[in-house]
Amino acid sequence: MALLISILKTIHVFAAILFLGTGAGSAWYKLRAARSRDVHVIAWCDAEVVFADWVFTVPAGVFVPVSGLWLAHLYSIPLTTDWLLQGLVGYCIAGITWLPAAFMQVRMKRLSARARDEETELPRDWYRMQRAWALLGVPSFGATVAVVWMMVSKRALF
Repeated sequence: MALLISILKTIHVFAAILFLGTGAGSAWYKLRAARSRDVHVIAWCDAEVVFADWVFTVPAGVFVPVSGLWLAHLYSIPLTTDWLLQGLVGYCIAGITWLPAAFMQVRMKRLSARARDEETELPRDWYRMQRAWALLGVPSFGATVAVVWMMVSKRALF
């Protein structure tokens, strides 16, 4: 049992790192690409961010709560424990704000690819979605950081 818990905990932490790290990296490169105003750079970055989400963020985003709940069960930690309950709520907040941003990423990818292929400027919709995407990233990333803190410290925020 101790070996199972150690393996599960290690994979859980690794998935949390992937989830948070991919989000931070995607935000950094997407914002840097947008600042370049080069449609080729933006189209490439948009495609890579969407790809990275499917390869890293989505699997990690599914595994983190599943493994976390499994660990809570193995350790007999009630789901009503302050830090665990608040962590689950924070994770839901991160997901609720990430989902619309993820859909925007797919749409922005299409818009930037079309602008690149047609050798035109990015449409206003792309810039509008980019701003909304960045704004949605703040509560999503902030909630994720708060959840990591609660899981490590085993302390509730409120």
